[in-house]
Amino acid sequence: MQTYLLEELPLLLDDSDLALDFGRQSIFGHSMGGHGAITLALKNPVGFASVSAFAPIAQPSTADWSRPALENYLGTDQAAWRAYDSTLLIEDGYRVKEILVDQGTADPFLETGLRPQLLKQACDSAGIPLTLNMREGYDHWYLFISTFIVDHVRWHAKRLTQNG
Repeated sequence: MQTYLLEELPLLLDDSDLALDFGRQSIFGHSMGGHGAITLALKNPVGFASVSAFAPIAQPSTADWSRPALENYLGTDQAAWRAYDSTLLIEDGYRVKEILVDQGTADPFLETGLRPQLLKQACDSAGIPLTLNMREGYDHWYLFISTFIVDHVRWHAKRLTQNG
């Protein structure tokens, strides 16, 4: 997905008649995709003017249900996992201007998989402004995202139209 989003898709879009400005891009996602958006933005801060996520996996290297995926994809050497863990990337010095996260308090994955408090701790330690909206009563699914997606689009639009 990283290669597709950073290399292949821009080439395809650059060939189109859309007149896109690749100097002003945003990225966001949900759950695993939300975590992916944050890691891609951290590794490519010049390429993305803003990053946000819905219910991202904060620290996949320690979450009970994402650890096996990292091991399957990357092997048992946990040092190799750091490049795919947003909290560890932040610990290693990667930075973005700010992050927006929305998380439902009734999300069944909140405590064992998502753990947004770990992202908050990492951002606080690194001085990265994090807006973490804990949405009372919302779970992980469609209603949660559809309720707050407009907030994310507006948030990104504001950052994309700012100078510098």
